[in-house]
Parts: sequence; C-alpha cells; structure tokens
Amino acid sequence: MRGAIAAGHPLTAEAGAEILAEGGNAVDACLAAAFASWVAESPLTGPGGGGFLLVHRARDRTDRLLDFFVAAPGHGANGRVEPHMESIDVDFDGSSSQVFLVGPGSCAVPGTVAGLEAAHRRYGSLPWPRLLEPAITLARGGVELTPPQAYLHAILDLILRHTPEGRAVYGGTGRLTAGERIVMTDLADTLERLAKAGAVELYGGELGRAVVQHLQKRGGLITDGDLAVYRVMWRRPLRVPFEGHEFVSNPPPSSGGILIGYGLKLLDRLPANGGPGSADATSTLAEVMREQLHARAATFAGDLQRGGLARKLYAEGSVREALERMERAGPVAKEPSGAPGTTHISVVDERGNAASLTASIGSGSGVIVPGTGIHLNNMLGEYDLNPRGRQVRAGARLTSMMAPSLVLDDERPRLVVGSAGSIRLRGAILQIVINVVRQGLAVEEAIAAPRIHFDDGRVHCEGGSDPAELDRLEALGYELIRWRRRNLYFGGVSAVERLADGSLAAAGDPRRGGHGVVVPA
Repeated sequence: MRGAIAAGHPLTAEAGAEILAEGGNAVDACLAAAFASWVAESPLTGPGGGGFLLVHRARDRTDRLLDFFVAAPGHGANGRVEPHMESIDVDFDGSSSQVFLVGPGSCAVPGTVAGLEAAHRRYGSLPWPRLLEPAITLARGGVELTPPQAYLHAILDLILRHTPEGRAVYGGTGRLTAGERIVMTDLADTLERLAKAGAVELYGGELGRAVVQHLQKRGGLITDGDLAVYRVMWRRPLRVPFEGHEFVSNPPPSSGGILIGYGLKLLDRLPANGGPGSADATSTLAEVMREQLHARAATFAGDLQRGGLARKLYAEGSVREALERMERAGPVAKEPSGAPGTTHISVVDERGNAASLTASIGSGSGVIVPGTGIHLNNMLGEYDLNPRGRQVRAGARLTSMMAPSLVLDDERPRLVVGSAGSIRLRGAILQIVINVVRQGLAVEEAIAAPRIHFDDGRVHCEGGSDPAELDRLEALGYELIRWRRRNLYFGGVSAVERLADGSLAAAGDPRRGGHGVVVPA
C-alpha cells in the first residue's frame, strides 16, 4: 500500500490520499491535507492560526517536532494599545458551556504558514505548488456542509458571523445548515498567492500588511515587526515508555504531551484493571486524570518555560507520591474548558515515514481580514493559554495543549495519533493509546469508544457508556455527569495504526465527521 491518512473531514483526508497515491511522502500528504483543512474545516484551522508537526523519518528512525504555534505580539509597537476583545458564550449540547474572548485584541501572531513551509523545505518531495492545488480547487468550487460540520457551525455561530466579512462567508441572514455549500473565493486567492510566493507573502508581503492594517484600526496588537521576526522552532520530542512501546509527543513549553506522558507513566505502574468502559478501568483512568490536574498546580506554568519539567515530573519520587495520592483521591481545582477550534491529521507512507500534525485557530477571533479569507486566531483570549492580566514578552510562544503524538514499537510507528479538543484532547489521546496498546482494540473501535473527562472532581461520561458500569462507578463515590450522546466536547481524534502484519488502518473521529483512507499500491 502507498500509505494511510486520517483527518477531521473526508475532503481533508482525500486531499492527502491523492498525494500519497502520486508517490508523495507522509509530510507531503500531511501538508496537502492541512491546506485542504483550511477550507473543509475552516471554523477550526487556517492560515491565521498555529500548530505543531511531529515527523518520524524511517531511514534514520529520527523524530523531530516543528513548533509553529502562535506568538505574543508587540514588536516595534508605538506605545501601549488597549486590546479590543468581546465575550462570547459557547454552549456544548446543554451539558457544558464556556466563555471565549474574541475580537482584534485576541489575535496572536500566526505561525501555520511558516510552519508548513519549513516542513516542506526539510522533508517535502513534491513541489510546493502541487500541495496547495486540492485546497484551491475546494475553495473555488465550494464545500458542502456535513451534519457534524453544521453542528460545529451552530456552536460557533456567534463567532463565525461576528463581522460583515464572516457573514459573507458563513451566512448573511442566518447560519448555514447541513447540505449548504461554502465557497471561499478570497481564501482561494490567498492560497494561490502562497503557492506562487510562499510564506513571505504573509511574513513581510502584501498579505501580512493587510492583516496588520486591518487589526491596527480596530484595537489589534499584531505589528509588521511581529510577522517579520516570527520563526519556526525545532524541538526534540518528549519520549515516555509504556507497555513495551515508546510514546513520543510535543515537549514543553506545550503542556499536552508532557501531561499525557505523565498519565502513561502512572498507568505503566498499575495493572490493567477491567475491560474498556468498565467501572474499574474508568475509575483508574479518572484517578490518573485527577493526577494530571494536580500536576498543573503550583509552579507548572513557569516550569514549562524554564525547562527541566519532565525530569521533575517523571522522577521516581514524584511518581510514587502520585500513586499514593491516587489511593486517597483528594480534590483538585477546576480547569478552564478551552476552545473546540482544533483539528488533527495523521499520516504514514509506504516507506514508514510518519507525520502527526495538530493545528488550531482557537475558537476563532471572528476577525476575517477583508480580501484574504484569513480568519485570525483568538489565542490571547483563551483563559488557559493566556490568563487575563498576564504580561507576555513580545515574540514569546504561548503554551498549548496540542499534542501530536506517535507510539513506537522497536523505533517504528505503531500508532500515529492526535486530537482536537483543548484540555480534553490530552484525555482523548490518552484513552486511544490505552485502547490500542493495552486493550488491543482496532484503531476505529478505539476512537469510537465512549470517553470520559475528569474536571472539578466530577467525571463527564460520554453518551454510549454502559449504564450499569456507570452505576457501579457512581457507587464507588464518583460524581458523574452523564452526557446523552456522543459529542465533540470529548475531542476529535485522527489516527493511523500499523498492524502486526505490516498493513495499515486509519480512522477519523465520528464526533467531528472524521475520516480515514488507506491508499492501495
């Protein structure tokens, strides 16, 4: 077979599969899919956001992490600008809600375009313009809204149609519904400019000037200097043993990978306890999630930036204390819920190269730059990324929960995985790794299985869970929030698995209309 790809939308996955079928490598396919996702999954991702790409190269079995997440603005700013933000309340199916800050003042410096170009320069094999062709075709021809995407549009409607530019794309008189078509002509023009000139169009060219001029008239903070100095960072991934495998993920200053690794390190010291969805297995998982929350207390945020956090958190004494606390099950504070605006792409090619990419615009700022189709992120307005009142040095990377990951078996990818879902994404990835590696579930079954999320001393239990097992869990003393249905609140996983016979399987998350494609030889 030529390879396999999983993504958050069928059109995203098919764009990458087209490149694999032509002989492109895993990174080529991942980039083509990422560009297509700007159109097919526009409420979640785009050139106005940031993200991370984890690459495994088969020939030397090396792993590298490209950090192109958003940066704090302010380079060359003339005086103090009071950022303009507005509050928007986003509701998840009546079971949970979250307030987001949007508007020009919420926009951090985007990094996605720079990151994708850097990945192509290092790893790409097909011409850069070819990788943008599927996205350009989609943007000009339009994309029909699927029911999962229509639900997402409903959740984010107040943000998507917040401005005249947003209403021109997402519905002038009312939000778009399933079956309607989104045509993104301005974004198609932007994609064509990027295909011809590359990232310089945004980081010093006309696209960048359009972004800065639009924001500065409306209380935004991004300057020409911010775009000029933005750089992609190359990082050594985090590595944690689990069940005879090695979990590889996004290192600090991002927090998702190190917390997932911490959870796996605890689970590796505990016996397998019941099958998937059983009260015993869920109880163990809830206590691990409790410990992940406990780890975020005290000096965690500062340690993400200072270095040495993995050594401190994974030390034998720290793990032993955590296991002792799990027996006592003490209370923890509530954690901010975070935004739904993220997507993930996983790819493995015929040579065994792997790419795991997570990208996001947060919940979106509602600011779409006229004439460009670029919807800018709202990361400065995300409470968990940038708590209100915190002063961040211009150019500094914001932290992130995003955790593109690999599970290696004998230094070869066994599982390529990542998720959307802000703070829930680390729990989603953790549960998929457990389901595949420890429980032996096929990747599609592992992703479809009901999930839990632990927060504020309560266990959110997704619809589809066994009521009898939930009753048993409640009898153990847990306070449960029982969701009626499966919901994108619990993440959006895309994963590719290498099976024992060397064949590949791929699956996207049904919660978000995800899709997997295995490309035959």
